[in-house]
Amino acid sequence: MRSGGFKVISAGLVLALGALASGCSSIRDHRGYIVDQTLVDSVQPGIDNRQSVERTLGRPTFASQFGAKDWYYISQTVKTPPFRKPRTSEQTVLRVQFDQAGNVASIDRRGMEQVARLSPNGDKTPTLGRERSLLEDLFGNIGAVGAGGMGQAPTGPGPNGS
Repeated sequence: MRSGGFKVISAGLVLALGALASGCSSIRDHRGYIVDQTLVDSVQPGIDNRQSVERTLGRPTFASQFGAKDWYYISQTVKTPPFRKPRTSEQTVLRVQFDQAGNVASIDRRGMEQVARLSPNGDKTPTLGRERSLLEDLFGNIGAVGAGGMGQAPTGPGPNGS
């Protein structure tokens, strides 16, 4: 009886540890366009146009607003470790360039080299100027608004002046 109880307790302990360990795994999330390499390879420069690219790859994630009207298809995989901020682990930016006639001029692909890792300087952003307290922000302008022209009638050409 004693060894049977030990087996049940040890099996329960193993299951509990397994459940705890599975709760600490990273969450993987895909965002944006799902790249299908076969479809991307089927788009040919000089042969395809905007309409055929849209039929093959779908609507772009966004189109450029300035200069040439390039189409961009963006795909990201984001991992979120337990108790931490999400981080981009994979990224693909597919750019389709068109010529003046609307035909595909070129297709290029970029990856993680385009991701900028920023590390902010602490919790505060340094600003120019002097440090002011909350009371100075609230009451600092009392008496300053309109103090230079108080009680004087407008002069000169204008709707209220002569």
